[in-house]
Amino acid sequence: MSAVLDPATLVSRASQWLDQDPDPETRAELAELIDRVRAREDLDAIAGLSSRFHARLHFGTAGLRAELGAGPARMNRVVVAQTAAGLASFLISEFEDPSIVIGFDARKNSRVFALDTAEIMAGAGIRTTVLPGELPTPVLAYAVRKWETSAGVMVTASHNPAQDNGYKVYLGGADGGSQIVPPSDGAIASAIEHAATTRIENYPRSDGYQLADHEIVDSYVARVLSAHPPTSSDIRYVYTPLHGVGGQLAERVFRAAGFTGFIPVAEQHEPDPTFPTVAFPNPEEPGALDLAIDLAARTGADLVIANDPDADRLAVAVPRDGGWAALAGNEIGLLLAERITSRHARASSFASSRTLACSLVSSPGLRAIAADFQLGYRETLTGFKWISRVPELLFGFEEALGYAVDLEAVRDKDGISAAVEFLALAAEARADGETIDDRMNALAQRYGAYASTQISIRIGTPDAAAEIIAKLRADPPTRIAGDAVTAVDDFANGFGELPPSDIIRLRLSGGDRVIIRPSGTEPKLKVYIDARSLTGDGPERRRRATAKVGRLSDAMRAILADGT
Repeated sequence: MSAVLDPATLVSRASQWLDQDPDPETRAELAELIDRVRAREDLDAIAGLSSRFHARLHFGTAGLRAELGAGPARMNRVVVAQTAAGLASFLISEFEDPSIVIGFDARKNSRVFALDTAEIMAGAGIRTTVLPGELPTPVLAYAVRKWETSAGVMVTASHNPAQDNGYKVYLGGADGGSQIVPPSDGAIASAIEHAATTRIENYPRSDGYQLADHEIVDSYVARVLSAHPPTSSDIRYVYTPLHGVGGQLAERVFRAAGFTGFIPVAEQHEPDPTFPTVAFPNPEEPGALDLAIDLAARTGADLVIANDPDADRLAVAVPRDGGWAALAGNEIGLLLAERITSRHARASSFASSRTLACSLVSSPGLRAIAADFQLGYRETLTGFKWISRVPELLFGFEEALGYAVDLEAVRDKDGISAAVEFLALAAEARADGETIDDRMNALAQRYGAYASTQISIRIGTPDAAAEIIAKLRADPPTRIAGDAVTAVDDFANGFGELPPSDIIRLRLSGGDRVIIRPSGTEPKLKVYIDARSLTGDGPERRRRATAKVGRLSDAMRAILADGT
């Protein structure tokens, strides 16, 4: 809960903020709260001001992301201007001739925030280009590398609720177009703090930025298609961008690649910042794919393909047992990894120095694929800002539906290029008289079956999750669901090449594992469970691995309930 400040202090801070806010909507919001506090010290109004002014919105390795609204703890034009001024100062200090490209999605105020950023960057003397409309995040990440800019900014809140917006920062140069990591994030945050000491109307602004034409979009499309020579497939698939900005571009790419059996979810195909048909525009959330699956069932489609609202994630659903099932992120990741690695191995330019990588909470099945092809394997901390920095990376993924299939072009996850790769896989399977489940059975037969799940356990107070982790660290279980705990990996002081993190990994007999960490944003424990089976044929292995995951999940809920 936010600390409640003294009403007089709140009114003073809010009044100073109001005096420089250029947005009529947030000005009206703030003025009403100030009037209510002044008139009768309304407790709700005091709490409202406190939640906006108790602290500044933290700028970190995810950039900024928060609810739209007035004040330094929300996303608004003042915060964006201060952030742009701080980022501009950082770029001038780091690059001899700094340049930046700015993209934006269709969320409320995304275009406004992008143009504010462009004016401040140009006013600081930075060569500035704005993408030519509402576009997916992968196009921005592609432009940073294509144009070799010093930085990129994407205004998006990705799959967050409709009331949110955000600000992703990419760096060129030695960072190669990846999202920021320490120490750059800290240096930018310090520069933003310094910029915030100046009123935003005193920042130099200029309209001397360039508006890019659509050639950059054409170039992105050509790059995606270069890995997939146009084919002719009769596969029929339902597609949804979940009201985001992926719809038109994804359709263009898919059709150009030869996947003409395109069936759009009409209610969700055009951008809509209110996301009217989904409670939460995240394809991982229950219900998010309901309209797509219903349409697929009615039309007899072979597949469902979905992107999140900024189109950097990919979700897939397939027919199964008379109904439809959404594939887990790990399942998609292993299917794509095996396909891309096999293609690489068949090429005359095969290089065993290449590496497969995933976040440490993603499926260990990737290690088995890398070993089979005698490639390198790396685990990273969660997030593509880490995965994208792995040297000689051939393919990377994280279980939260993120996949990087062409790191030379996009140094980040890309839901559109990954979707083309998956459509090609599905079309090849169909041509061979097989289903996606058949391909998953073949993977299980070759590498063993890997099943996974994630559970979240809500804890009473913000500090309680860390306390339970500390107890597990001091006295870890010796058995889970009857299986012996053979090793306890504590990341508190770093582990291998990974920096310190509040994570514990329990390795079990038979190759299974449990990873526990506190949530970074809520009073929760997050538990990642992976199980493997090498018994029986492919389908039997998958059934056994799934059953083991269920047993381990039940056991961990009981263990952690005792700890609370």
